Amino acid sequence: MTGPEGPRRSLQARLALFYAAGIFAAGIVVLAVVLLPLAGLQSTVPVGSGAAPAIAGTGGGIGPHQLFAGAAIAVVVLIPVALAAGWFVAGRFLRPLRAITVTARAISAGNLHQRLNLGEPTGELTELGRILDDLFARLDAAFDAQRHFVANASHELRTPLAGLRTLLEVVLADPDADAGALRSACHEALALGGHQERLVEALLTLATSERGLARRDTVDLARIVSGVLDALRDLAAQRGVRLIEHVAPSATTGDPGLIESLVANLIGNAVRHNHPDGHVEIATGTSGTQAILTVVNSGPVIAEDQIERLFRPFQRLAPDRRGRRDGYGLGLAIADAVVQAHQATLTTRARPGGGLAITVRFPA
Repeated sequence: MTGPEGPRRSLQARLALFYAAGIFAAGIVVLAVVLLPLAGLQSTVPVGSGAAPAIAGTGGGIGPHQLFAGAAIAVVVLIPVALAAGWFVAGRFLRPLRAITVTARAISAGNLHQRLNLGEPTGELTELGRILDDLFARLDAAFDAQRHFVANASHELRTPLAGLRTLLEVVLADPDADAGALRSACHEALALGGHQERLVEALLTLATSERGLARRDTVDLARIVSGVLDALRDLAAQRGVRLIEHVAPSATTGDPGLIESLVANLIGNAVRHNHPDGHVEIATGTSGTQAILTVVNSGPVIAEDQIERLFRPFQRLAPDRRGRRDGYGLGLAIADAVVQAHQATLTTRARPGGGLAITVRFPA
């Protein structure tokens, strides 16, 4: 049988035959239990008269041909009854499956907001429906996040391109532009190009982190942290942020490039989203078999309900704060992707005085 109804009808037919066979077998057993004792039953005939008759003789009883005829009729009647009962039971059993099939087909056509909602009674198929509802909810959220990510990435990539085009158009439209003006325009164009290059590199890092691990080597968190701190000391000095180190050897396994990106983004965010005379404390160590990285920074007060949002791509706490844009809103999203790729755990806590305390625990 072809068409979308073919597999379901075929399954119902197979289940109906299975149930009918069971009902038919049960009917045969009942007939055997009832008819076999009758084959040896003898009828009694009373003789004489009086108040208390006595049994003096026996008749012929029920003959085998009569039993055979009755059993044959019962079997003939039982076959359609068993088939009808099997078809009905199979249909009732497959009713939730039909609802799942119809709704899943509608959802796959693009309506990701729809749900099965099979309701009661609870059974294996309704439990499957709840699992599928959870799956559809996660897919819906993933598609929404992907759409927002593409829209934000397009906007972020378009901004430096639009600025570069405007800059060149202004310079070309000025007939009195001299070498100094052209040189200044070239410097601004290089700055915009660098901004776009760093943004593309951040997007590639995020995509690489979400793809998972391509390699796994032994990594010392202390060595990676020391290298990242050396690269960020000038930025911290410009921002007036003190770097406080508590670095101890802490070995784990993973992709060295991704772990370095994780450390650089956590510490870089802690330095950028800080205030003058602020501080960033970085610590590495071990707890049992786990390698631990901790980054604690001062900064603006962050509400607890805003922490989760900061780990989404292109989300900034205050993008217009002091008239500048600090970073691209990808640092914590990259860190979260690297953590998931390494099957590590990341916990974030808002500090009462401002800033965040972030702890990453790598598995043994």
